[in-house]
Amino acid sequence: MTDMNPVSTPPGLIDRAKSILIKPKSEWEVIDAEPASVGSIFIGYAMILAAIPPLAGLIGSQMFGYGAFGISFRPSLVGAAGSAIAQYVFSLIGLFALAWLINMLAPRFGGQKDMVKAVKVAAYSATASWLAGIFLLLPMLGILSILGLYSLYLLYLGLPRLMRAPADKAMPYTVVTIVAAILLSLLAGAVAAPFSRLAAPSLGDSTVNGQMTIPGVGTVDLGKLDAAGKKMEEAARKMEDAAKTGAPAVALSPSALQALLPDRIGRFERTEIESAGMAGGAQASARYRAGDDEMKVEIIDMAAMGAMTGIGAAFNVQSNRETATGYERTQTVDGQLVNESWDKESRDGKYATSIANRFMLSASGTVANIDELKSAVQTIGPEKLAALAQ
Repeated sequence: MTDMNPVSTPPGLIDRAKSILIKPKSEWEVIDAEPASVGSIFIGYAMILAAIPPLAGLIGSQMFGYGAFGISFRPSLVGAAGSAIAQYVFSLIGLFALAWLINMLAPRFGGQKDMVKAVKVAAYSATASWLAGIFLLLPMLGILSILGLYSLYLLYLGLPRLMRAPADKAMPYTVVTIVAAILLSLLAGAVAAPFSRLAAPSLGDSTVNGQMTIPGVGTVDLGKLDAAGKKMEEAARKMEDAAKTGAPAVALSPSALQALLPDRIGRFERTEIESAGMAGGAQASARYRAGDDEMKVEIIDMAAMGAMTGIGAAFNVQSNRETATGYERTQTVDGQLVNESWDKESRDGKYATSIANRFMLSASGTVANIDELKSAVQTIGPEKLAALAQ
């Protein structure tokens, strides 16, 4: 398709974002046929959605700050704003570069070069990763930003169709494009570092095979693209059905969640408790103290939105980082995402798990060992929450 002036045929931004997530296969057909231009895709779609991750990160950093291994840091507003702007600008530059590479690589995989369609693939497949950036608003939900992995599935579906690559070349084309995207991301991060004062992660030993190591995420099983995508589509349809039928967005009230937090957990006694409702969910948390040790236990009910947490488990995400004094890892246990970290010097740690693809339950703080945090989570009762999700 030539670079032509768009008409009123293409749907609005919200309809497009919803459709590409809920029914990607049929939506790629619509995208393939509709008139568009590089400019219309960037201005009417990419420039708007690409602002979500840096904006959410900016707000989250100012409201909650960053914390790990007993260290808490809240960047200055000027520094955080500079970082957000740099991230935004270079993400758009990277998007255009990725589209250019998609276009250049097409003939090598039996496809046809078409820059407008390459931009469509790069921009619309990025929808999930951009929308997942909203979880950066709340530190506890930061792990859910990996839901952006659904963009890999969107790329897998849209790339061969729009670039006319044969079916037997779809996976190699997708994998090479993913590697290119990672390299571009790292390059953009390195260039943006002087502006944002954030160091880009190292590439490590990313390999093109059944499992790929993605910096900042961990290993991802590319062989599960189709299964993970179907799981995501099913979750999205459930949310759509709930919205159409008027089903309540929050099954448990904030007070009901608060009632699940006991007066004591082992040697710890509760010192304060709070709960609140939020758009599409509810949250309750309590602080516990035992001498100089303290921990926070938090429950978040994401209601229908929680169905999306299954995407990380479906991709079998695994991540492990070790330091001289501790570790941080993310893994899939019994179909649910589990994130834990521990530092033996500061005795600071965190243990968090998703439950029934709806709840997030975590315990964090300064304790004797990581087992106390795991025990706190078990005291709340993952089975109890799973039963409430039915």
